[in-house]
Amino acid sequence: MTENVVCTGAVNAVKEVWEKRIKKHNEDLKREKEFQHKLVRIWEERVSLTKLKEKVTREDGRVILKIEKEEWKSLPSSLLKLNQLQEWQIHRTGLLKIPEFIGRFQNLIVLDLSRNIISEIPRGIGLLTRLQELILSYNKIKTVPKELSNCASLEKLELAVNRDICDLPQELSSLLKLTHLDLSMNQFTTIPPAVLNMPALEWLDMGSNRLEQLPDAIERMKSLHTFWLQRNQITCLPETISNMKNLGTIVLSNNKLQDIPLCMGEMENLRFVNFRDNPLKLEVTLPPSESVDEEEERELFGLQFMHTYIQESRRKADDEVNCLITSPTSINTDE
Repeated sequence: MTENVVCTGAVNAVKEVWEKRIKKHNEDLKREKEFQHKLVRIWEERVSLTKLKEKVTREDGRVILKIEKEEWKSLPSSLLKLNQLQEWQIHRTGLLKIPEFIGRFQNLIVLDLSRNIISEIPRGIGLLTRLQELILSYNKIKTVPKELSNCASLEKLELAVNRDICDLPQELSSLLKLTHLDLSMNQFTTIPPAVLNMPALEWLDMGSNRLEQLPDAIERMKSLHTFWLQRNQITCLPETISNMKNLGTIVLSNNKLQDIPLCMGEMENLRFVNFRDNPLKLEVTLPPSESVDEEEERELFGLQFMHTYIQESRRKADDEVNCLITSPTSINTDE
């Protein structure tokens, strides 16, 4: 009996020693594997950093990262070593996301990541207080973070052809320097209040959306001089459009307009309009041109067309009034 106990104890002791050795061996293997992975990561970061450095150029005194038509689905953390960059131009690379560390590039003036597969704008974008241009057209973005309003130097914002953006946060109205905004080919059903309240906005493209009407508050855009509204479903224009005194260009082709407001004839700064492909009520024939050159340059549904249409509308309205005034009153002769 005693011999059995001693034997069992010896076996257990040997087993314990071997288990400790196996455990230590496994831990050593794990550490070795982690070390090898770390070396691989360090090597990959060095390689990627070398590749990135090859893409850095200088133009007009600005440090620019240019990558185009190469596969970069993500940007490595080694990019942080190039924090002196002032401009990113990364196109057609299959980039899936803007890195979370974007806010650490405090010198960025231009961030152009158009024609990629980006689905989200990180909130850290708001840390880029020197950013003047943000170009994210031709991506898959659905929402815009309110933190973008912290980019106080922003002058140009392009979000065209993301296809699913339908609104902007109200906070963006605080972008006091924004003059250029492209929201074309998305899902807007109305002009966002944030846009109506952008004080410096001069150029706005909302073409190829789902707009059915323009709000009366459109007159708030006092600085706007170019307005693109082609390929929407707009049925009428508000009278307040005549209060947009700086408006020089408005494109309304491919909508559902049935009439042109008479008040647009009073917009003295208008230089270019386009009413092509609208189901307008009146058929208008432009007066003959004085020269062949003038005929070739004339836009068929442009400014002259608009003024002729308005004149014809007024003439028709006057004729209807006169007709009512001069029409004989029927006399009842029955007694």
